[in-house]
Amino acid sequence: MRVLLVVYDNGSFIHWFPLGLAYVAASLRKAGHDVVIYNKDQYHYPPEHLTQILDNNKFDAVGLGFVAGYWQYKEALSISKAINASKQRPRFGIGGHGPSPEPEYFKKVLGADHVTCGEFEKENIDDIPFPAWDLFPIDYYALIREPHCVPSDRVMPVITSRGCPFKCNFCYRMQPKVRLRSPESVVEEIKQLKRDYGITYIAFQDDLFMMSSARAIEISEAIMDLGMKWNCFGRLNYASREVIKAMKKAGCVYIGYGIESLDDTVLKNMNKNLTVEQIEKGIKITKEEGISPGFNIIWGNIGDTEETLQKAVDFLLKHDDQSQLRTIRPVTPYPGSPLYYKAIEMGLLEGVEDFYENKHVNSDLLTVNFTDLSDDDFYQQLHYANCTLLGNYHGKQLKQQIRGFIEAYFNNVTSFRGLRQT
Repeated sequence: MRVLLVVYDNGSFIHWFPLGLAYVAASLRKAGHDVVIYNKDQYHYPPEHLTQILDNNKFDAVGLGFVAGYWQYKEALSISKAINASKQRPRFGIGGHGPSPEPEYFKKVLGADHVTCGEFEKENIDDIPFPAWDLFPIDYYALIREPHCVPSDRVMPVITSRGCPFKCNFCYRMQPKVRLRSPESVVEEIKQLKRDYGITYIAFQDDLFMMSSARAIEISEAIMDLGMKWNCFGRLNYASREVIKAMKKAGCVYIGYGIESLDDTVLKNMNKNLTVEQIEKGIKITKEEGISPGFNIIWGNIGDTEETLQKAVDFLLKHDDQSQLRTIRPVTPYPGSPLYYKAIEMGLLEGVEDFYENKHVNSDLLTVNFTDLSDDDFYQQLHYANCTLLGNYHGKQLKQQIRGFIEAYFNNVTSFRGLRQT
């Protein structure tokens, strides 16, 4: 069977390597199928280009996977229209975090023949072949920039596990169980990326790399001698001195923490299993050990107020190390998440069609307002918060840039090479 897999375009200059689709491609090829990749992301093809490809080439099936964002939904509509317009339309399958919780709706609205709910590969996780890198333009994807990259770094994502053991109310868990790859398999994959593609920086894309102290240490020790720079998603209740030291020694330069709120009541409402005390302690240790912490914070969950927003702003200002620009976005009750069903129960959302067609039109706008504030007051508060954060970040950047000129002009610092955007 000849299969065309479509990589959608999110409008970025450089896109993330489509890791999930590369796993699908590898599994299909292992099963004996011929796989072709359509890189809409790299070339920004118009919709009619895909129709022409399908008209002029014979495929038995075409596949599209996507997550549950508003942009991805619109892209899926556009791509499916192009596929269905083909004169020799192949069988059309979809999957991923977007369609999995509401398969019938997506099958209908996209005109698909099949929906894969959950993971495409049902094998033992260590038996799943490595991503089919050779089918993709790696020189393009490796140019994505991550915290503490230098211009010569080449970046690629890797996962060491699938799933997450926690049940935050705003998150849809596509698989109920956590599956861990063996450290040996992870090491071999990274070695291949380094040898075959010159990769120097690994962006671990596990839902949660730090899902336990023991696991974080185990993987860190396994990759310690590979000479790679890397980052990951972490959890602050596991950010002990022992864990962070091991990660730092192994090459970790940045940990993206899902903090979400700086208020214990809101954290409890989120079912976050995290406290403000744990957050403050973990961030302190992370910074002291020389790793940059990332701060993912959302606002507008059940129990959020102007005061909880101010706590988040104060926290971000206190810990800004200029490794990334951080703003605060409204919480979104994605289909399949507990918060989605809560919104329906509260009469704030009618269902999946209402979510995608009427409510979730932009990630920086309200989908559902769970607070006691009016929508106008909500935006006034969020506008003030984000303007404060932007002013702080760019103000510090400006001071650093001016300092560079002063060092060059008046202190004869010859290492200064002018200002560069990348």
